[in-house]
Amino acid sequence: PLTSLSSAGPSAALADLRVRMKEEGVDAYIVPSDDPHLSEYASPCYQRRSFLTDFDGSAGVALVTQDEARLWTDARYWEQAGMQLSKEWELMKVGDSECPTLIKWLGSQSERVKTVGLDPFLHPPSFVKELNETLESSTPSSSICFPSENLVDRIWDSQPSLPDSQFRIHPLEWAGADVATKLKAVRSKMKEEKAEVCVFAMLDEVAYIYNIRAADVECCPVGIAYATVTHTSANLYVDPAKIADPDLVLHLSKSKVTPRPYSSLIPDLKDFVLSNPESKVWVDKTKANYAVASTIPPSSLISKQNPVEPMKAVKNAKELEGMKEAHILDGVAMAKFIAWCKKSLSDAEAPPVTETLIDEKLLEFRGESPDFTEASFPTIAGVGSNGAIIHYRAHASSPLHKTLTPSTPILIDSGGQYTMGTTDVTRTWQFGEPTPVFSSHFTNVLKGNIGIDSCIFPENTPGVIIDSFARRALWNSGFDYGHGTGHGVGAALNVHEGPASISPRMGNKEPLKAGMVLSNEPGYYEPGNFGIRIENLLIVKEKIFDRKKKVDGAKKFLQFERLTMIPIQKSLIDLSLMNDEELDWLDSYHAEIWDKVGVRLEDGSDAKVWLKEACEKIERTPVSGAGVVLV
Repeated sequence: PLTSLSSAGPSAALADLRVRMKEEGVDAYIVPSDDPHLSEYASPCYQRRSFLTDFDGSAGVALVTQDEARLWTDARYWEQAGMQLSKEWELMKVGDSECPTLIKWLGSQSERVKTVGLDPFLHPPSFVKELNETLESSTPSSSICFPSENLVDRIWDSQPSLPDSQFRIHPLEWAGADVATKLKAVRSKMKEEKAEVCVFAMLDEVAYIYNIRAADVECCPVGIAYATVTHTSANLYVDPAKIADPDLVLHLSKSKVTPRPYSSLIPDLKDFVLSNPESKVWVDKTKANYAVASTIPPSSLISKQNPVEPMKAVKNAKELEGMKEAHILDGVAMAKFIAWCKKSLSDAEAPPVTETLIDEKLLEFRGESPDFTEASFPTIAGVGSNGAIIHYRAHASSPLHKTLTPSTPILIDSGGQYTMGTTDVTRTWQFGEPTPVFSSHFTNVLKGNIGIDSCIFPENTPGVIIDSFARRALWNSGFDYGHGTGHGVGAALNVHEGPASISPRMGNKEPLKAGMVLSNEPGYYEPGNFGIRIENLLIVKEKIFDRKKKVDGAKKFLQFERLTMIPIQKSLIDLSLMNDEELDWLDSYHAEIWDKVGVRLEDGSDAKVWLKEACEKIERTPVSGAGVVLV
């Protein structure tokens, strides 16, 4: 589970950090991936862990002592981190049974680690609490300290500036509810909880509640800001320069939202608590940093899921309409891309189809729509063995960078941010003849995707209950994958959002609800050879049964509706492993794609010709056993 430490000396950054640690009396310093809003993706100025370690995956925590440097990250990034970390770093594989958590490891080092330093704006309260309890139980003299300035910032001479994108109005046409309606719903929940103030620290929650968007974080249409709501006011804590647009100023004014300086949040909260010691402040401590949450004394704090998270997760009719339109636009772009890809591979005079060129062409084809704004996450285009690196990102200068050929498979996970919605799709392609082993794995992954897509389940079912539908075919062959099956997706917002998921992890008991949008992405990975993943986005909706007689008090059931409008490559399927019901599903899906996307493509174009062929029905010829063959 652990790599071995090298005797090589520390990098200049590590050496400089250790000097600063000595000056502050810090024995160990923690450097997370987070920004002050605990975002999944951080603006460049907050990417301190990447600067320090050279590991650029989106998840991971670095720990530095005077003689060791360790990085904790989960299974999605083990291979990538192993390649990017220098020999002075020790990779700690989160999820491996032999790997202690960062906090447990620190607890075991109490003889030499007395003071642990961290930035209170970059950690949730739960982390600080657990760390403090562990240190106290290990050695009473151990403690946490909060240096007045982030120690990495003090050594990062080329640290980028704070993001300065302008906020813009998210049109009511796609928001589906105005700010007043959203504030009324929030205040209703506040009244139930007897809260006088509700604090929103997550960037997508601020964007959602005030119907605004920005571009401060790559691939996420959000801006750096906090929000607070009382029963009579609503505040937006933001750099004034970011809300200078006259239309936006009018939008905020009409919505009765008052701008406040970004740095005023904590002083304002302190003043409120001091002036209103009996009043309650609602802060979801899982979504606010320690510096903000600790401002509220325990006697005044309400800490539970805030009212915006479930509102945002359950999309209204207009948001779902926008998501459907975005996925049709995405289907058009992907049809053009695959047609280009096939043509380029068959043209000896065409430029090599490299992983980075694929990334560029995906942006180009999506960008032909005036509603496209940016990618919804960094594209994963992994040829051959790179497809097994679950969150791989191609760089032309990297020794891993590969060129696609007809004989090599490629895993492409990409998506777009459109004015009206957000997309996320993974397909695995191979434009030559696949091996039988590859086809077998591909088919089992497809069967898992169909298993989730077609399942019907009772209301109040959490995603963990249905996760095994995605894994059954793989399990039957003795295989599995190390990531969750599905995550929530925002409507013209972050591509990853809570609270629901489809995952084997038992901790998330949030039920799936009608109106939620989730991904469905089983996979299979052979390090050093290839990766396979098939991902669609799905809407959760009510299942209406055709009953002759109404049953009073009958339990409601739910099912899924597909959003993604991109074909699945039929020539990669081992049809002997598919049953008729699964083949009917595939034919029905491809017919739907042709009906919705085909009409948007120019007659006679390469894209339309390719899409028509890709969506044709499978001709079935019985063979011995239960399968069919493609003819």
